[in-house]
Amino acid sequence: MKTVHVIPPSGKTRETVVKQHVRLKRGLSVTFFVLSVCLAGAGAFAQQFSRDRGQGGQGGQGGNLESLDPGPRAVSVGAGKPIQGLSSQQILFFQNGMSQFNEIEDVARTSPGNGGLGPAFNSNSCGSCHSQPAPGGSSPSANAFPNIGHNPQFTVGQYMGGSNSIPPFITADGPVREARFKSDGGVHDLFTISTRSDGKGCSMAQPDFAAEAANGNLSFRIPTPVFGAGLIENIPDAAILANLASSASRQLGIAGVPNRSGNDGSITRFGWKAQNKSLVIFAGEAYNVEMGVTNELFPNERGYPPTPVLPGCIFNPTPEDRTVFESTDPTQVPSDVDSFANFMRFLDQPIPACTTDCSPQIQAGRAIFGAIGCANCHTPSMTTANSGMASGLSQVQANLFSDLGLHHMGSNLADGISQGNAGPDQFRTAPLWGVGQRVFFLHDGRTSNLLRAIQEHAGQGSEANRVIENYEQLSRQNKESLILFLRSL
Repeated sequence: MKTVHVIPPSGKTRETVVKQHVRLKRGLSVTFFVLSVCLAGAGAFAQQFSRDRGQGGQGGQGGNLESLDPGPRAVSVGAGKPIQGLSSQQILFFQNGMSQFNEIEDVARTSPGNGGLGPAFNSNSCGSCHSQPAPGGSSPSANAFPNIGHNPQFTVGQYMGGSNSIPPFITADGPVREARFKSDGGVHDLFTISTRSDGKGCSMAQPDFAAEAANGNLSFRIPTPVFGAGLIENIPDAAILANLASSASRQLGIAGVPNRSGNDGSITRFGWKAQNKSLVIFAGEAYNVEMGVTNELFPNERGYPPTPVLPGCIFNPTPEDRTVFESTDPTQVPSDVDSFANFMRFLDQPIPACTTDCSPQIQAGRAIFGAIGCANCHTPSMTTANSGMASGLSQVQANLFSDLGLHHMGSNLADGISQGNAGPDQFRTAPLWGVGQRVFFLHDGRTSNLLRAIQEHAGQGSEANRVIENYEQLSRQNKESLILFLRSL
């Protein structure tokens, strides 16, 4: 059996991970001989996955390494439930937030938070894009468990009589995407309300995405899952800084830094570049940018900045979403933005397929994850502070597999966009909790295969290069163990 030679991690993970590495070096041959005998037992776990491993592509045992990824884990959905310890009243706010999150918005505003779509938009509901494998997730799929459906962007431009053209980077089986122009860094929504039956009088044209693509001016983002978002929000700045310092490794070339608010200087942590400070800001920006709904945080119609919104495209007083002061039902008083934030804040972290009773192959995969240096950025867990919002957010071990810091990911992943302190090739370490049931990976959704996603981390100037070198030295069986571990999360 092939011996694994790795560039060892240093810092916080070294004390535990190097011990794992020593054990791996001493007993790797014996371990994986035993595992080869145990594969029938491990196969029982593999049968939970939604793709047939006896076929090609992502299912075979042939020479193609990408076939080692069995695809999203099936049998039961491991995310989408509220945190433990919520009061009966908090549960009502969570449920109302979920309802608002999944609500479809039209152009006309019939009451605060009901309507206000456009004049430009990427979709008409938060839940349409954040739905895999449950509300709060990422891009859905009709072909992967739990088979939620096709990309909603493939049809939403034709809803209510709309005749929007479908951009070439949007497909029925592909990821939900927003498009940014590198020239201005901003989001340019895919569709307009101009041809919808409730948008008559608006004459706003779609951007020429084909021309922008030809000029190399497009950069894509897919939805980030918001499971466990309240736990992330409640991790102290001091814990993030201490973890970044102890996980830094000169040997591996890893040196993460936080993104910070330009207002109060505290650590920001939401979004692909950790550009948003809080869940309220995250929700308010998305409501305005992705759906065109003005709100108390972003009260102005935006259209396609810097082009002003045409008068014929303004249908409602602003903000279209606001606090409902006149409501006598306490759960209906918060604005949609606050309701979205409550829903995300009270969403629990994803439940892994196993913890202490994992198969030998998954246990080996977890050890390999630490030994080759993945854990230096994908920190397995951090602990939250005491919460004044809910007891279920206090002193909780958040198993996020992220350091929430920014890292240079090099030329291969660079998107040419700067946000806050994050430069064109810097990204927040994507949390891996729930990755076992995710379909699309990396900021632009360029792949559905975990092995390719790992390989895409390599590139000129990437902090992950030495970790990827370690990964490439793994035997086929060790890579499979690593992938099965990730699909167990």
